[in-house]
Amino acid sequence: MAKIVVVEDDKDLVTLIKGILSVERHMIDSVNNGHEALTIMQMHPYDLVILDWMLPGKPGTDICKEYRARGGAAPILMLTAKNTIEDKEQGLDAGADDYLTKPFHPKELSARVRALLRRPQAVVAKTLKAANIELDPNLVKVFKSEKEIHLLPKEFALLELFMRYPTQVFSADALLDRVWNSDSSASLDTVRTYIKTLRRKVDTDSKNSLIRTVHGVGYSLSDKSE
Repeated sequence: MAKIVVVEDDKDLVTLIKGILSVERHMIDSVNNGHEALTIMQMHPYDLVILDWMLPGKPGTDICKEYRARGGAAPILMLTAKNTIEDKEQGLDAGADDYLTKPFHPKELSARVRALLRRPQAVVAKTLKAANIELDPNLVKVFKSEKEIHLLPKEFALLELFMRYPTQVFSADALLDRVWNSDSSASLDTVRTYIKTLRRKVDTDSKNSLIRTVHGVGYSLSDKSE
């Protein structure tokens, strides 16, 4: 599971991309204009950026250049209808790592995303550990004190999110958007219910939960979990 931002002003295309990538359990954020894109790319540690060329406010090539100039290192997949060799050269020279022309086949998008995510070592799926909990993203298994415990898919996604970003506090709204982004029937109460059931399964001591509540803000991995 990787954290990906899609910068695209076509709402239907964003929905399509989210649907394609959510199958592989990626967390997807989206933004629809150039100025907001550069801000959010600097604020969050994304594993991949899917970036449209033609955007309101600032073109994708300018975003690439500024992001790289500020030290941004996440792989960038340029997504555009521009398909000449000169266009591709310009996009790659601006700082993009790959270039996919519209329209594209869903399988090609998935394959290119997988290829880009294999490049940075930080994104390679490794066993995640916190307290007496171990989570294996490849096998989709969780162990508590070396004994496997069974989690529902959404419980697993929540736990992986907390363990992959141990210092980040997630609001209930953020969890709803990232874990249930394709499920319109979910609500904030759904998030709270899943947090409760997840805690019952992973906690050894209910007074010192692996997942702490940051009152008025949201939830995060406990700072005592290491």
